[in-house]
Amino acid sequence: MQKIVFNAHYLMYFDTAISDYWRALALPYEAAMHQLGGDLYVKKASIEYHGSARFDDRLDVALKCVRVGNSSIVFSGAIFRAGELLITCELVYVFADPTSQTSKPVPDQLRHLLVRFEERQPVTRLETGTWAQLGTDAAKLRTEIFVQEQRIPVELEWDEADQTAVHAVVYNALGQPVATGRLLRDSAGNSRIGRMAVKRVLRGARLGRDILHALMDVSRERGDLDLMLHAQLSAQGFYQRAGFSSRGEPFDEAGIPHIEMSRPFAGA
Repeated sequence: MQKIVFNAHYLMYFDTAISDYWRALALPYEAAMHQLGGDLYVKKASIEYHGSARFDDRLDVALKCVRVGNSSIVFSGAIFRAGELLITCELVYVFADPTSQTSKPVPDQLRHLLVRFEERQPVTRLETGTWAQLGTDAAKLRTEIFVQEQRIPVELEWDEADQTAVHAVVYNALGQPVATGRLLRDSAGNSRIGRMAVKRVLRGARLGRDILHALMDVSRERGDLDLMLHAQLSAQGFYQRAGFSSRGEPFDEAGIPHIEMSRPFAGA
């Protein structure tokens, strides 16, 4: 028994990494391709073996877009074990019409996004503002995530506080809203963050962190002394990493377990 990874599995590892690449671009793949008017199809996948991964190895998979042609996109990939190069690959995708599967030019929006990302330039923008300014996009996300995904009753999702809250929305390079949150002022010197939502397929891409930090900055800049929130228990660790501490016992809110968390600002 060789006790090494079956060679064809490496293609699966690279395919999984491609999904993470789109997540890093803040592109929900299906919605993005629909807006771009096409889809990507694998034209060529080649692998070169430099060493073998063994069962239970911890592997790092790296991908880089190395060329965008007229209708093709070429990725170069590598798999490492503790810095040791094991596998290299080349993946060639063709942008094509999803009905006829005939190739078509890579849209300029996608072409420019790939270049910016590989140059380590920002691929999203974050806006803060009023409900009148951002409410349409924030409502779209909150309906998708809270009402449709988490099945929160629609009458519990909307309240008058939206009209006076500071809202934040992250947009990707296609102008699609992908994350949102709001900041309420509860009383003099105290504020509350709520309605934090990130599109399901983009969770883990630090978009929630960007929203949280933006709202924290607004709270700090206007002189708040204390910031609190009701965190879903599944997100407790996320808020702890941002400096929030739990207080009290877990409780049920809209049918989902929550915990109250707070963070005082320096000098409070």
